[in-house]
Amino acid sequence: MKQGLLIVLWVGLFAACGPSPRERAIGIIHRAGEAAAEGDTVSALQRLDSVILFFPKATLQAGIARNMREELYRQIIERKKEQLDSTAGIIQSLEENFRKEKTEFDTYVQYIHKRQTFNRSWDRSFLQVNLDERGELNLTSHYMGKEWMYHTAIRVYDDTLQQKSGSVPLDDPDNRRSDFLDYKWEKVTYRNGKSDSVIQFISDHAERKLKCVFQGKQYYYILLEDYDIEAVKDALALSLAIRQKKNLNTEIARLESDRRKIPAFQP
Repeated sequence: MKQGLLIVLWVGLFAACGPSPRERAIGIIHRAGEAAAEGDTVSALQRLDSVILFFPKATLQAGIARNMREELYRQIIERKKEQLDSTAGIIQSLEENFRKEKTEFDTYVQYIHKRQTFNRSWDRSFLQVNLDERGELNLTSHYMGKEWMYHTAIRVYDDTLQQKSGSVPLDDPDNRRSDFLDYKWEKVTYRNGKSDSVIQFISDHAERKLKCVFQGKQYYYILLEDYDIEAVKDALALSLAIRQKKNLNTEIARLESDRRKIPAFQP
């Protein structure tokens, strides 16, 4: 019994002699500064918020935490805005390769690459790249010939390198056919990620002599023109920049909102 009581007394004495709220707050602020210096801003902000929330009597330290928190948010938001300005410049530069268009059938503004206009492409078989103002990107395979191919997919390749699209069934609204006089036209659009891997493949191997095969009941082979490859590469770069701009705007708005949510003192 005496030994147990002695242990309890020692524990109580140790707790009584532990660090004060002020000292604990100072330690947390110090660790927050180290985390910020290492680039771990999430951890730094969480530590600073904990000082404000759980050590209201350490008035000076809580004030320091608030000031550090405000400065950290300011720096983060400023960096995001610099990235946004840089991205906007990239978009402006890439947009010079495109013509913007929105017809009565379009929900969003479309980017038409200047190398793939209707006048340049109506009478040939080729791959068209489609991009809208949201950054949504896909491919359309256009076939023109004397015989029906009834194609549902494409495969782009060079030597042993290759990439195939997803399949679009013949009865799908994105698989369309028409004919005029002796010519047959087939137009297949690969939405919802069905052409993402092909777009990336073309962009990654733009320097090669890429070929494409239209795959269906019959097969039709074409050599991708340099300007069609260029159009795909430009569209992918613009799509990524548009999406990056959207993400940065969302992040900045979230950071501004979080910045205003300063924890209230714990009563």
